[in-house]
Amino acid sequence: MRLLFLGPPGVGKGTQAAKVSTACSIAHISTGDMFRRHISDGTPLGKRVGRIMDRGDLVPDSVTVEMLMDRLGHADAADGYILDGFPRTLPQARALDETIGEDALDAVIVLTAPRDALVDRMLARGRADDTEASVRNRLAVYERETAPLVGFYQKRGIVMPVRGTGAIEEITGRILEVLAGLSRA
Repeated sequence: MRLLFLGPPGVGKGTQAAKVSTACSIAHISTGDMFRRHISDGTPLGKRVGRIMDRGDLVPDSVTVEMLMDRLGHADAADGYILDGFPRTLPQARALDETIGEDALDAVIVLTAPRDALVDRMLARGRADDTEASVRNRLAVYERETAPLVGFYQKRGIVMPVRGTGAIEEITGRILEVLAGLSRA
């Protein structure tokens, strides 16, 4: 099973990706984790990404796709994967298509929750950078840059919305139920 998890900040994508990864015995591939691993391991890609990030620049999509392709080559991704954090924009989705192909994903799980619930959830985390203004800005950025991916993938018939509110285990159960339906299809 090859999956992409999408949803606004605070909806629990990373938490759910980790749980579903374990339940389905597939790799959870987080671009943030990839960046950190390459940098800490001092790989050629990591050195290049480190220099980019040290300048305060965004890592170009081509470099992220290169890292992703390297990561997809690991043995744990052979039986499937969950992409978490990439693609985040239409150009990134197109770059992924160009590199892996349009059939690289079996399903796109879109976690949904009301905006106010997301704001409350993120503010409750108590992180220093989680102010109401910053949280609302991140939600606006998501709506502007990432939410269009839902339509992009809907055209392929692979979008599966899942309500992202309730207990963590309930949400995981909803996702696994949707995926069970996918595997029966």
